[in-house]
Amino acid sequence: MIPRIDHSIGIVVYSTNFAGIGGKIRTNPDDFFVSEILDQRTLSKISQTGNYAVYKLKKHGIDTNHALSEIFKIHGLRLKALGLKDASATTEQFVCDTSISKSLDKFSTNRYELLRIGFVLKPLTKKDMVGNHFKIKIQDANFTKMVDFNEHEKILNFVGYQRFGSKRPVTHLIGKAILQNDFELAVHLLLSFSSEYDSIENNQVRKMLEDKSNYSKALQEIPHQMDIERMVLGEMVQHGDALKAIRAIPLSLRRFFVQAFQSYIFNCTVSQAFEHGEELFLPKEGDVCFDIKNNLGRYQNVPDQRLAIPLVGYAYSRTNRFDYQISKVLEKEQIHAKDFFSKEMQEVSDEGGFRQATIKCESFSVNESLVSFTLSRGSYATILLREIMKPSNPIAAGF
Repeated sequence: MIPRIDHSIGIVVYSTNFAGIGGKIRTNPDDFFVSEILDQRTLSKISQTGNYAVYKLKKHGIDTNHALSEIFKIHGLRLKALGLKDASATTEQFVCDTSISKSLDKFSTNRYELLRIGFVLKPLTKKDMVGNHFKIKIQDANFTKMVDFNEHEKILNFVGYQRFGSKRPVTHLIGKAILQNDFELAVHLLLSFSSEYDSIENNQVRKMLEDKSNYSKALQEIPHQMDIERMVLGEMVQHGDALKAIRAIPLSLRRFFVQAFQSYIFNCTVSQAFEHGEELFLPKEGDVCFDIKNNLGRYQNVPDQRLAIPLVGYAYSRTNRFDYQISKVLEKEQIHAKDFFSKEMQEVSDEGGFRQATIKCESFSVNESLVSFTLSRGSYATILLREIMKPSNPIAAGF
């Protein structure tokens, strides 16, 4: 049976026949370790001279955005990450300065350490990061079953729980409201959407925020960790303007909301295509594919090409074999591809793109309760673990 939370983010199938080993992840902070892998050519360009500083950021108990925000407030360094890492893991990632004004040798707190490793002539981009290596301990699992698991190359590349807010899957709903220019709804969802998987305390705060007359009082009582909510709430109390309140949110996060809705459409599309028997593990004539270097092109019947499925945006073209499923999803959501160009908030507009249909998993190994593997950029370890563990309640299982 597919868990309810999976349905809420558009995932309604398993692509493997494996029965699942159960268990929990993230029982301890060090149980979930992830480190970024840079392209070898990029690594060779990092030297002791150059315009832009490159750092390795090691962290736990804090997500990438909050760590970089703290560093900016303390040192004035505006750093850009190649990928986002959440708070519920021990992570190592690369970040790059976006200006040449100054740099820092190293800086650390009890939650993160920033260490300069060199300089580059041009700032690094997401394309310089080719993947992530994971080492994950699964507690209380039936590992005797793992000898039967041989389907790590047969896993659909769903966008994972983190993109949607994990225990509070709301980011895609906020993104949809923004695209529909319903900023009142976007504010309402951000402040008051509650989830059965969230804490009692948080849901009590959300319940209070359902009533606008409580906004001023809530501003004094809202928990410290609800920093984005506090930002939006402050604007609503001061100006009562929902558009202005949403604009108070950092641009990267507003774009994240829109991309979350884009990801929801992708998950629904892949789920429906799999259910309808579409071939997803091998590309066909006329398909768009990624090559071994992650470059997009048409199917050429050569090794290592991987099927790409559209990420809907305002430039979406219907000339693909998944348009039937995509059109059905858009119709159900009462939205059009052109809506991804926002006239009211043009800075969050998204032209769309493509995403691999399946997960490319390499160096997969199991050592007692430790599972290790490498995934290409943009794929989620939790989606692979979902197929291995088959959890009845992913949030309770640490997802």
